[in-house]
Amino acid sequence: MWTFLRARTLTQWIVVAMVVGVALGIVSPGFAVSIRPISTVFLRMIRSIIVPLIFGTLVVGIAGHGDDMKRVGRLALKSIIYFEIVTTLALFIGLLAVNVLKPGVGVSLGGETAAAPGATNQITFTGVLEHIVPQSFFEAAAGNEMLQIVFWSVLFAIGLSQVRGRAKETMLGFCEALAEVMFKFTGVVMKFAPFGVAAALAFTVGQAVVKYGGPEGAWHILRSLGLVVLTLYIALVIFGLLVLYPVARLARVPVGTFAAAVKEPALIAFSTASSEAALPKAMEQMEAIGVPRRIVAFVMPTGYSFNLDGSTLYLSVASVFAAQAGGVSLTWGQQLLMMVTLMLTSKGVAGVPRAALVILTGTLASFNLPAEAAVVLLGVDVLMDMARTTVNLIGNCLATVVMARWEGEYDESRALVTNGAEAA
Repeated sequence: MWTFLRARTLTQWIVVAMVVGVALGIVSPGFAVSIRPISTVFLRMIRSIIVPLIFGTLVVGIAGHGDDMKRVGRLALKSIIYFEIVTTLALFIGLLAVNVLKPGVGVSLGGETAAAPGATNQITFTGVLEHIVPQSFFEAAAGNEMLQIVFWSVLFAIGLSQVRGRAKETMLGFCEALAEVMFKFTGVVMKFAPFGVAAALAFTVGQAVVKYGGPEGAWHILRSLGLVVLTLYIALVIFGLLVLYPVARLARVPVGTFAAAVKEPALIAFSTASSEAALPKAMEQMEAIGVPRRIVAFVMPTGYSFNLDGSTLYLSVASVFAAQAGGVSLTWGQQLLMMVTLMLTSKGVAGVPRAALVILTGTLASFNLPAEAAVVLLGVDVLMDMARTTVNLIGNCLATVVMARWEGEYDESRALVTNGAEAA
């Protein structure tokens, strides 16, 4: 029995925790509400990861690869411009979908929720600038002010990239070690995720049962979670049709050949919800259809830090869902500021298990939105993770072909040969 229990994956335990939490909320709503501190403890552990993780990964990502960026020069600049345009479009599509379908409206997460920054005041450009720049890194870190942490870390990394010799090696080594430790730290904290998910869902369902006077409260919560999953899938399909497909046509990418090449790695990504599992096959397939190895080797790994289309779209949906569930009305200006925060803080942590949870929790805390929403969403995260991972993979594969076209190095003859082999 013990061997069987230990063989279960974290995702399987989270699904079990979701069922247990919902059942507990229905059967014993009073007790379910009382175990909320378990989810609070889990959230505190997640929040404690944010500052060292963001600092370490950003510094290593900028200062650690500065020389590489200079060497690849033009390709690096083109890739980053492309990545930022596409991920920004993904954020806007996610925002549009969640504001139209409103999956979080009517969900009461309970507890006191402070108004979002600027909720009672009009957002101004000068106000945003003042909010971005910290007067003390440690003050920003203590308050989990994500934009301020990112701003200071980027400046620190730029300064470090200009240092030479032992001082740079020592500081860069420290930041690499810090990032590596925080990756492992995140893995340890995620062992407690099933308990946090069960407690958060038990509290949310139990509170709904009390509010509605019966099990229909549980159905209300589950319907909202189903709707947020549906919202994400609809937004991802729209993103594919309105962004990725037109980009492929504009760049004269052979769509049939590309679709045939990306089919297998996309299926691997969807079934395993793991970009790493699909990456080797995806790189091999992109080379096979005519993308030079040097472009594949640069664009694909860089894309997994800067071009996570599916993940950034999910973050926009999840963050506004949290505001809706907490009863906080956000203006479009406040939502855009939150999107800027998400876009910046999500860079460089693609290798972190459940990175989206860490980033989402930190951003919600920065905007005084209910962080319990992040834990509640973790219950259905496996369904959303499969879709966003697949879109991440397809987006990065397309980016390699677009960059090869842009550089004038795409070998169309190899694409035709591959397409002919597929047809045969």
